[in-house]
Amino acid sequence: MIHTSTDGRVRVVTIDRPERRNALRPEDLDALRSAVSDAETSVTYLRGAGDAFCAGADLDAVAALDTAADSEDAASFARRGQRTAAAIEGADTVVVCGIDGAARGGGVEMALAADVRVATPAATFAEPGVDFGLFGAWGGTVRLPRVMREGDALEFALSGRVLDADEALRTGLVSRVVDDPRAVADEIADGKPDALRTVKRRVRDRRDDATQADAEAEAFAALVRSHGAEIAASRRE
Repeated sequence: MIHTSTDGRVRVVTIDRPERRNALRPEDLDALRSAVSDAETSVTYLRGAGDAFCAGADLDAVAALDTAADSEDAASFARRGQRTAAAIEGADTVVVCGIDGAARGGGVEMALAADVRVATPAATFAEPGVDFGLFGAWGGTVRLPRVMREGDALEFALSGRVLDADEALRTGLVSRVVDDPRAVADEIADGKPDALRTVKRRVRDRRDDATQADAEAEAFAALVRSHGAEIAASRRE
């Protein structure tokens, strides 16, 4: 179940199935995609309820796909997760993911799609799919080597071992380890909404360098036009 609320300038999206460590069923993926895509705030804070962030795909739902007749359903389930991760990555709102407790499998993949990942000291990360013959198919094989160095990404995904918060910080999987990740979302929300959207779009742009450079210059000019008077006033202070 996905719960949403708006607290000041931040939308809070909570994966709320603590009895199943916030494991995601197909309908939860759809609800999570809508919760982020519909956000009208400049920042969205994504969290898990209870003592885990997200255990990944609900294994009961995965086990139900294990028939020849349902082979296309398995691919559809993967694509459903990919669409949700893509919506998090592509949303206008800046998504700050606060990881407290366990992030496993698809939970790691949802975090990878966020713009900023912040862990508490209690956070742990793992891609355990290889232990039972699977792997992260919600965009994890694409995003993981973008976030971590390729060697670290491969070792993490191939070994299935658990990373603690300090090692996640060392490898670049998270940007900070703090007691209160929500405070980072509030800190980012202090920025101008149009500037936040522009920075996200520019950093997320996967086009060639020349195209990105042109888009960056035009985006900068648009912000100067929008905030010229404020910029001029700040020079006089």
